[in-house]
Amino acid sequence: MNTAHTALPTLFLSAHDVATLVHRLGLPAALDRMAGTIHADYLRWQAFDKCARVASHSADGVIELMPIADGSTYAFKYVNGHPKNTQSGLPTVMAFGVLADVATGVPELLSELTLTTALRTAAMSVVAARALARPNSRRMALIGNGAQSEFQALAFHHLMGISEIRLYDTDAAATRKLMANLAGQPGLRLVPCDSIAQAVRGADIVTTVTADKTNATILSPGMIEPGMHINGVGGDCPGKTELHPDVLRQASVFVEYEPQTRIEGDLQHLPADFPVTELWQVLAGETAGRTSAAQVTLFDSVGFALEDYSALRFLREAARELGLGQALPLIPALANPKDLFALLRAGAPALALAA
Repeated sequence: MNTAHTALPTLFLSAHDVATLVHRLGLPAALDRMAGTIHADYLRWQAFDKCARVASHSADGVIELMPIADGSTYAFKYVNGHPKNTQSGLPTVMAFGVLADVATGVPELLSELTLTTALRTAAMSVVAARALARPNSRRMALIGNGAQSEFQALAFHHLMGISEIRLYDTDAAATRKLMANLAGQPGLRLVPCDSIAQAVRGADIVTTVTADKTNATILSPGMIEPGMHINGVGGDCPGKTELHPDVLRQASVFVEYEPQTRIEGDLQHLPADFPVTELWQVLAGETAGRTSAAQVTLFDSVGFALEDYSALRFLREAARELGLGQALPLIPALANPKDLFALLRAGAPALALAA
């Protein structure tokens, strides 16, 4: 005879829970642990069942699903990108994600990923820059000072020793916002600039993280100096790019997952046979990253599902350590798992079922 069982609860992490988690760990430690988790998972590249994300495009933005799985855990992220949202008080990017057990399909974690996406994108930028930028890099240009800019700035400051960040945004208020948020950071000098060219002059690393859904030219070939590492973050869907194609032609280009980047990244403007290297190969020591101090390297970052898998894995581990999150009864408890209708019959009036 079947007896009722208690369905395994799903751990739910709200935006407040994730903010509390980061606060209790400390932002530098949280970024460092997330970067370490991403790096470790990239070293298991061959273990994952991978595909490009599924996107639904509209005139105003995009809504995407990003799935990935290894032999034990499945993950996906729901995420949007709507640059006009800020005009109505909404974030440009909003996201949530799930970790599930491959053996049973039980969803084990449901978490916000809006704040977490900014953290994981910054951590991923550092993972790439550690492999590709000059090791003595100290000056960075940050083009685009919107919602993700502080996370990029602090990740490079705390994890790579960047001591000067030169700032530019077409919206001067965004730059003022960034400077106010990061005021008083020890050892970090923030320099507002009047143009992109002024910001990138003499930079070791150039990070572009603009939001407009357009084929923009944020960086042109004349701005690129020998030895620069370019961290192209903002170009991340068809029709949304930041770099002149000749910038890619004069650089060694590294990507997350080539089939996705050729559709979504700045790479979309170049022929299908343009040579690129997937970053996992560099991290695993299978191919060279930077080979000389004068080499220009470019990480054409579009965001890949493996990074969200890593971020969710980090959140679950840290939440358990800190006792954060709520048990969410997402899956029903059934005395007989073949009798789903019993869930209605148990608490519903007979007339309501018969109506």
